[in-house]
Amino acid sequence: MSEHLRFPAEWEPQSAILIAWPTEDTDWAARLGEVEDTYIALVAAITRFEPVVICIPDEDVQSYAYVRLASNRVDMDRVRFVEAAYDDTWLRDSGPVTLARAEGGFELLDFRFTGWGGKFEASRDDQLVAHLSGLGLFADAGRREIDFALEGGAIETDGRGTLLTTWRCLHERHPDASRETLTAQLSDWLAQDRVLWLDHGYLEGDDTDAHIDTLARFAPDDAIVFQACDDPADPHHAELQAMADDIAALRTRGGAPYRLFPLPWAQPIHDGGRRLAASYANYLVINGALLMPAYGDPADDAAAAVLARAHPGREIVQVPCRPLIWQNGSLHCITMQLPRGSVAA
Repeated sequence: MSEHLRFPAEWEPQSAILIAWPTEDTDWAARLGEVEDTYIALVAAITRFEPVVICIPDEDVQSYAYVRLASNRVDMDRVRFVEAAYDDTWLRDSGPVTLARAEGGFELLDFRFTGWGGKFEASRDDQLVAHLSGLGLFADAGRREIDFALEGGAIETDGRGTLLTTWRCLHERHPDASRETLTAQLSDWLAQDRVLWLDHGYLEGDDTDAHIDTLARFAPDDAIVFQACDDPADPHHAELQAMADDIAALRTRGGAPYRLFPLPWAQPIHDGGRRLAASYANYLVINGALLMPAYGDPADDAAAAVLARAHPGREIVQVPCRPLIWQNGSLHCITMQLPRGSVAA
């Protein structure tokens, strides 16, 4: 582990949230109106607490997005547009993983983005970090290119040197690498001294091969929030119960069990017979608040109550995310936090 770098936890102070505006050239085209409404609600929620940086492909899209946001009373003084080419809008996976230097400044880790193991075209997304860095978006930040396929949604840190991830995802991306090798690599690149692996957990409709941010998340003070399933008739029940057992067996750095916060289970949501991945674990922590995905389900409010206990002192804001899960992701997947001080004025 590099002693001069640290991977901040998501709940630490932030400069901004990075997103990309959905357009007709992305996979959102067929339901663009619904998805735009979700993005407007998201930007409105973020800008109540901190700035947002929005990638747009050209000036025409910027003008359109500006009007849509301003007409919905978004605080446009907290919105910054940057022009960039992108294949799609999943910036959790194509955006920078930002480490803080002990001496000040930041290091942007630019892993290879392969469209979740070659499932989708991703050549422009794979160039996004380099492009944004070249624009001067980041303050006192060097970029480190790493020839290794890794998405931001596959990793979760507590900010104190412990990483949480899933074996299913990392093994799928790197089938010839042993767990020991992957542990050593992740520890080195991400400045971690512990890597905790989950061997169970998946969601139907998830094409990320079990990203950790759909399943389990660290919370402050040695806590883990995770997606549970309390319906024995649901096909997820056995696997998510096995994941819950995995999590219960994990130990903190001090050797104690983690404080556990199981999230309620939303009723199945289908699209043309296809089950969609409606996870409440796919939330975003920002300055002073927690933005959670809402699916129009009775469990939305129960999930908000759990998250309020896991992240005390933060306002819980529900963002309608049902349109997002049509494309197999949710709120956390379309965002990337940028730590305080990392964005140039």
